[in-house]
Amino acid sequence: MTGPALSDAQGSSRARLIDGKGFATRLTQDIAADVSAFYEKHHITPGLAVVLVGNDPASEVYVRNKALQTHRAGMRSFMHMLPATTSQEELLALIARLNVDPEIHGILVQLPLPKGLDPVAVTNAIAPEKDVDGLGVVNAGRLALGLPGLVPCTPLGCLLLLRHYVGDMRGKDALVIGASNLVGRPMAELLLQEGCTVTVAHIDTRDTAALARQADIVVVATGVRELVRGDWIKPGATVIDVGISRITLPSGKTRLVGDVKFDEAVERAGLITPVPGGVGPMTIACLLRNTLDAARLIVTGQARS
Repeated sequence: MTGPALSDAQGSSRARLIDGKGFATRLTQDIAADVSAFYEKHHITPGLAVVLVGNDPASEVYVRNKALQTHRAGMRSFMHMLPATTSQEELLALIARLNVDPEIHGILVQLPLPKGLDPVAVTNAIAPEKDVDGLGVVNAGRLALGLPGLVPCTPLGCLLLLRHYVGDMRGKDALVIGASNLVGRPMAELLLQEGCTVTVAHIDTRDTAALARQADIVVVATGVRELVRGDWIKPGATVIDVGISRITLPSGKTRLVGDVKFDEAVERAGLITPVPGGVGPMTIACLLRNTLDAARLIVTGQARS
């Protein structure tokens, strides 16, 4: 991929916006070309199985969007929509079947799961080579050891944006706000591997704002809308906002916001991801990338270096 996709914010003193949507579009185009080449060589089309338990409307929209993007990239999509009454045993039985299905190269179980289902047991039931969410203990362990594996999609998307727009990160101070297994912890591991000095802030951190003011790179993934204020940001820092929440305005209309108070942070940061259009599109693009990587590993035994 060539050429940065930086969008001008109004005024030269304001941060430049990282166009995650445009970057993800180009990444998906590259993946589609690689899928075509993979088929020409092996006569196999990568297949992604997505499992949704329950009828959460937001999850249904997200899952259908994943299926659409999978098809656009030239891959096969297999959707499994299960009722909220599905038992742990029934869900594990489906995963066991998908693990041995030769048409399936990637398996994703949409989180969160309904009450009564154990997400850790479900995630770890997925064969490591098909764990395209990268959340199982095998892939998490490989990431911690710096070995090739399938990396969680959202942190991977953040990393690709940082590599493209920031470049060499060796020696930079990075703060990850949020310590979830889905984003915060793997993000910290990836930044360590890039040579950053990494701090992780969490719910018990005493003065997150003070830590943020020292950081060259701030990645925020807390699920707390507009938690990070503008005066937390070091002038010129890069801000990656993973959060997304819907708020109701006084007019009654709604809009999406992130974990960062964007209107304030954009006045101090050097680079910042908007919400929407920042990290979100990269998550799905990296899911497609992981699915192709999984197919390549299963078919050829070769992982992405």
